[in-house]
Amino acid sequence: MKFLLSFTIVFVLTDIKSQNQLFIPDTLIGNNMNLEIKHNHMHFFPGIETETMGINGPILGPTLILTKGQQVNMNVTNVLFDTTTIHWHGLHVSSENDGGPHTPILPFSTWNPSFTILDKAGTYWYHPHLHHMTNMHVQMGVAGMIIVRDNDEAALNLPRTYGVDDIPIIIQSKAFDSNNQIIIESALDTSVMVNATLDPIIQLPAQFVRLRLLNGSSERVYNLGFSNNQNFHVIGSDAGLLGQPISLTRLKLAPGERAEILVNLQGFNGQQISLKSYASELSNGIYGALQPGMGAGQSIPNYTLNPLNGSNFDIMKIQVIPQTLNAITELPSTLVTQTSWNSGLVDATRTLTFSPQNMGPTAITGPFLINNAMFDMNVVNYEIPLNNLEIWTLQNNTPIAHPFHIHNVPFYILDINGQQPPPELSGRKDVVLVPGGQGTVRFITKFEDFANTDVPYMYHCHMLTHEDQGMMGQFVVFDPNADVDENNIENNIKFYPNPFSDNLYVNSKTESTITIFNTIGTEVFKTTTGINTFKFDLSSLNQGAYFIRFNNKEFDRSFVLIKK
Repeated sequence: MKFLLSFTIVFVLTDIKSQNQLFIPDTLIGNNMNLEIKHNHMHFFPGIETETMGINGPILGPTLILTKGQQVNMNVTNVLFDTTTIHWHGLHVSSENDGGPHTPILPFSTWNPSFTILDKAGTYWYHPHLHHMTNMHVQMGVAGMIIVRDNDEAALNLPRTYGVDDIPIIIQSKAFDSNNQIIIESALDTSVMVNATLDPIIQLPAQFVRLRLLNGSSERVYNLGFSNNQNFHVIGSDAGLLGQPISLTRLKLAPGERAEILVNLQGFNGQQISLKSYASELSNGIYGALQPGMGAGQSIPNYTLNPLNGSNFDIMKIQVIPQTLNAITELPSTLVTQTSWNSGLVDATRTLTFSPQNMGPTAITGPFLINNAMFDMNVVNYEIPLNNLEIWTLQNNTPIAHPFHIHNVPFYILDINGQQPPPELSGRKDVVLVPGGQGTVRFITKFEDFANTDVPYMYHCHMLTHEDQGMMGQFVVFDPNADVDENNIENNIKFYPNPFSDNLYVNSKTESTITIFNTIGTEVFKTTTGINTFKFDLSSLNQGAYFIRFNNKEFDRSFVLIKK
């Protein structure tokens, strides 16, 4: 017996030594946070420096711990030789603070967004969002996790000791060249990392532990489970906790998605298990499955050479150690109340159709379009009135699934391919994987709190290669009741937004004739209004400058009107 015990100890220590201890990012707490983005390097492989980018360190960034209701001031300094941005993925902030492509941070300059945390407790993240450069900067290492806390979450008996029983898990796959440098775009992303650690192992106590899972990969979808096929409980999705824990043995996680799970390690002290991706169980038409397209003819160059595709592989090993003091040993039966919106009260519905730019066997390689258009920084695709309740339908006419992300607002999924979403997707979301081959998703959301017609929000595919190729659009939120002095005629008529894209709103307190002329004087639109707020669909007009004329018994005035 003594010999066997000694042998077991040697075996465990040897196995740990062959792995790399999981890196746990530092945390930032407080009202003022300083983030510095800079070039650096890592030793992923013995004796070789790999060039990286990081935030306050060689790779990734600190975990930001925020509290609902807190006012935060961010000082984001760019020490890169490239322009970049930082987007607070999932946070509900004004568009000028959102960090999209319209808010660039030039080299050796500092961006100072300031905002109040309005979000529910959950797991969010931050990463660059410069058009055409997002994938490069994220692949090189610029990303970090955000943890938001609130009173509802604090009232629950959950693990929340960071780095002990509450663990950030940022999963990314990377490709390396023969010099062990990161390849920005490659289907040979054969190296899977957690928190920028290759072959990671972590020691976790024999109790309930909380894993905050983030798929920070550029393209790969993971099908997560444990090597012993034990159940785990999903307690949170992208934008907050669920109504109750959901017991699963598999959890599909697409790029940009987050999930919080509780894993019961009681009774496993001294044992080792693995968090794995069971990619062999992924259906066709998903990046990471045996076939990335819906059919065998739809493939990606070098995809079949990647041993991860369609195979099961380890994400991270867990060595179970004794319980901590005040260990969480019971699962809560309920979490937080879920309050969606009434779909019978929607103000507008929109349909976004995904399609390949090129049909045929190369359709799966992109570029991909949304409503037959590629992203244009100068085109606002939608103007959305403040407080609009809307249902969006996502129609995927491409051969591969796309994780769709919308900035500014969380949403609730109504259905996927006409079916109610599974329980783990019943909470607040901001990313949803839209199935390929005519797949559909419908979600409901409300555009609350923030209006700004100058800086748009984004919506896009969160496969970063697709986003950079132009699978993205943008929208502005405007306040129909706001005073617009330059578009205000003696308080009798207001028109907005200006510039506009599709719809022009006119608030009239008197009967008037409205006429729109192009720049050569040709009449392109004419109507008569009463006393009300009117919405005019002018999407048929070409982009450019027009003149809008208001005429009634009291005045005859003309203004310049810009169609984006």
